[in-house]
Amino acid sequence: MTDTIDRRQLLRGATFAGGGLALAAWLPAWAQTNSAGIVRPLPTLSGEDITLTIARQTMVIDGRRMSAIGVNGTVPAPLLRLREGQKVRLNVVNALDEDSSIHWHGMLVPTQFDGVPGVSFPGIKPRSTFSYEFPIRQSGTYWYHSHSGLQEQLGHYGPIVIDPAGTDPVHYDREHVLVLADHSALSPAEIFRRIKVDPGHFNFQRQTLSGLLAKRDQPLKHRMDWGRMRMDPTDILDVTGSAYTYIVNGFGPRDNWTALFKPGERVRLRIINASAMTNFNVRIPGLSLSIVQADGQNVHPVAVDEFQIGVAETYDAIVMPSEDKAYSIIAEAVDRSGMARATLAPRPGMVGEVPPLRKRPVATMKDMGMDMSSMPGMEGMDNSGGMAPQRGIDPSAEQNRSARLATSGAALSAAPQGTDAMPGMASGDMAGMDHGKMAGMSGQNGGANMGAANMGSMKMRDFSNAPQVKKGPGVQTIAPMPMDRTGEPGQGLEDAGHRVLVYRDLMALDRNPDVRAPSRSIDIHLTGNMERFMWSFDGEKMSDVHDPIPFIEGERVRVNLINDTMMSHPIHIHGHFFELVTGHGDHGPRKHTVLVQPGGKVTWDFTADAVGDWAFHCHLLYHMMAGMMRIVSVRPKGEAA
Repeated sequence: MTDTIDRRQLLRGATFAGGGLALAAWLPAWAQTNSAGIVRPLPTLSGEDITLTIARQTMVIDGRRMSAIGVNGTVPAPLLRLREGQKVRLNVVNALDEDSSIHWHGMLVPTQFDGVPGVSFPGIKPRSTFSYEFPIRQSGTYWYHSHSGLQEQLGHYGPIVIDPAGTDPVHYDREHVLVLADHSALSPAEIFRRIKVDPGHFNFQRQTLSGLLAKRDQPLKHRMDWGRMRMDPTDILDVTGSAYTYIVNGFGPRDNWTALFKPGERVRLRIINASAMTNFNVRIPGLSLSIVQADGQNVHPVAVDEFQIGVAETYDAIVMPSEDKAYSIIAEAVDRSGMARATLAPRPGMVGEVPPLRKRPVATMKDMGMDMSSMPGMEGMDNSGGMAPQRGIDPSAEQNRSARLATSGAALSAAPQGTDAMPGMASGDMAGMDHGKMAGMSGQNGGANMGAANMGSMKMRDFSNAPQVKKGPGVQTIAPMPMDRTGEPGQGLEDAGHRVLVYRDLMALDRNPDVRAPSRSIDIHLTGNMERFMWSFDGEKMSDVHDPIPFIEGERVRVNLINDTMMSHPIHIHGHFFELVTGHGDHGPRKHTVLVQPGGKVTWDFTADAVGDWAFHCHLLYHMMAGMMRIVSVRPKGEAA
């Protein structure tokens, strides 16, 4: 498409002239449609006795037939509509020729029904049936998926909506469930093989020499520094839009899945990220979103224009379209290699304006766990390694965050292996700095006293910064200066130009059920070698660990997740909720999954109140399969851990 074409005018013309039936064939795939708008609610199952059959099938995405694993013949699986306080029996028939399972993501169930083979039960054998039976102890938006092999990537996932026993504090006139996912014509086994052989296999957005030469603020030396560390600043997602079609409720961008509304209605969107490997940035151009629920838990409403949703997270948003027009629901992959698209419209056959993909993000020194701009005496240092204007949160971010909460009627409470080189700092910019002797930083540098920094060594692989991490080829870097990034919007959204949700915006609607101070604290490092596609916790992959992470029933523990890698990781704990420590006291947001930004850290408190063995893992499917998983063991009081 040439620059002379007014894309907005073209899209408007196509909508008015043909009702959106056919846009020009040469538009990007995510801006085309090959249907009059698919208005097809998800199949729904309710009651106390439900049967689910897992089987292989095919599905058609944007006119292309692909292999899949579905439940009751659909991808995604049927919506389970339940009610808080009821009991449910779920009879799962495995019609596959291999073992399978279902995990009820975010739901509080007895450990034997959690659905993780080898941890809580043996799995469901081929051509056999297993019955899950448990009481429904919560309400909100959740989902279910396979925990066997790579089946989740093939479509073995589905939504759950649990209506509250009493009055729902969220008022709405209509609702739609949107299940975001990534699907590929390649088999999951082939995807896994390719990224193990070459972790950058699917990255077609790498920086080029011509591109670097054209950027005065990113000289060639900067790229050479990254190369010497064997790191790629464009390595944002392992599997990208070159392999994936991004889908909503099983439909691709061209399929134009459509959710209907009447102007003036309050529409509740229950958004679930059921993808295998893709974090999304979600927005509806022209509409504000009021976030009312996170991971199934009610929060004080927060008005935003966009939010980042990690794999396995859920967000509920209220939108209030007042005009008789179509809006595009955009879920853009965080690396900007593609998007899922749906339409919110008053009538079928309409197409909203589809914005172009935005510029792909590039990792900075902050993503390496070296936020140079936060070091005393180095406030002018850009995180990309130069002295350009600092890239980061807009200086007005705190005011914007407070305004968003106030607008919504919520109160904001007070509160590589073998090298130590640093991009932009090698034998040039800061030649006089001895990185190996920066522990404490008690000396003077440019007249600024740096004793308060107490940063430890600035080496990129100094295990004294993380003594519990096991040394080995699976640990490429140890972040020298990991920082709390819960006040940031996520990769690529720093300069979005509009209101973007951050974790610190979230505040629980009700007081937390356990407000005791933690009795102890533990650190868990998220570790990996991106060059070799090795992933682990504390330098040890699941297959090499024999002892679980121990807890005693009822104890209150603070967990610090420290991301030593340059990639975001959605970390999920089974059987429990935790409270993010973000300054909201006894109204900390309760979640079951949290996205830990590169070079960042996240702190949460939780009560180990569910006896049994539980999975704890990164929800990027291939990271989990490569070893980024552990077992959390909660033992009864009085029993040795």
